[in-house]
Amino acid sequence: MTQSQQALEPTWLTIIRLLRWDKPAGRLILMIPALWAVFLAAQGTPPLPLVGVIILGTLATSATGCVVNDLWDRDIDPQVERTRNRPIASRALSVRVAIIIAFIALACAAILAFYLNSLSFWLCVAAVPVIIGYPLAKRFFPIPQLVLSIAWGFGVLISWSAVTGSLETSTWLLWGATIFWTLGFDTVYALSDREDDLKIGINSSAIFFGDYAADAIGFFFAATAGLLACVGVEMHLNMVFWSAWLIAVVAWVGQYIRLRQNEIPRVAYGQIFAQNVWIGFILLSGMILGLLLV
Repeated sequence: MTQSQQALEPTWLTIIRLLRWDKPAGRLILMIPALWAVFLAAQGTPPLPLVGVIILGTLATSATGCVVNDLWDRDIDPQVERTRNRPIASRALSVRVAIIIAFIALACAAILAFYLNSLSFWLCVAAVPVIIGYPLAKRFFPIPQLVLSIAWGFGVLISWSAVTGSLETSTWLLWGATIFWTLGFDTVYALSDREDDLKIGINSSAIFFGDYAADAIGFFFAATAGLLACVGVEMHLNMVFWSAWLIAVVAWVGQYIRLRQNEIPRVAYGQIFAQNVWIGFILLSGMILGLLLV
């Protein structure tokens, strides 16, 4: 989007871009592990109001994280090709307005958290410093994507405990799968920014693993598959789940092979990231049907 186009853009649409609601893939991929957890914990039939709270909660939390990220990075984003047109980086929105929006999004998430039980509520509270601190991690921590993965993992813990009031073996297996899955697809995402990040001097897993980034991603996806298989065994999921699991494994192997190629266009990284949204929903369908169909 050019500066002249931004000047003509209505404010509400600029706010939509700030919240990334114009790019649903990133919002959906945060929502998926939380939905995995709520459906598995409820044996496939969670209360619909709780599902609604979790969906709205992930949207509000994601919105908060996006605004906080852009506030921290308002002087970095203009130097990165992919982010230079973001509303704060391009000065389409002021810092003051962005802070107000962040507080509104966080307040919405807090209101929704009161619907949950005490364990889930305090897990929500514990997640806030991780969400706010993630954008700072790239300045001093060599693998900031791990911090993001931990933030993503809270969605599993919060959603599962919202159903059962406790955390079980299957919860932690699913949490581990989410951590590794997030490390995988977000390292793919970081590959598209690697050249810009090197120039600026900020960290990412794509830089940390260097020439072995594709192998690291392959390992992360393999670990995800292994832990999801453990969930399937632990919860006695039927063949529908295993069929979905096999589709996911084949897709991840294909992505790994593609990433191992010598010349990859930058657009391919975004495509692989988006594919993981569909993989996540295929697994979700397999989990639900794997519980309900006997």
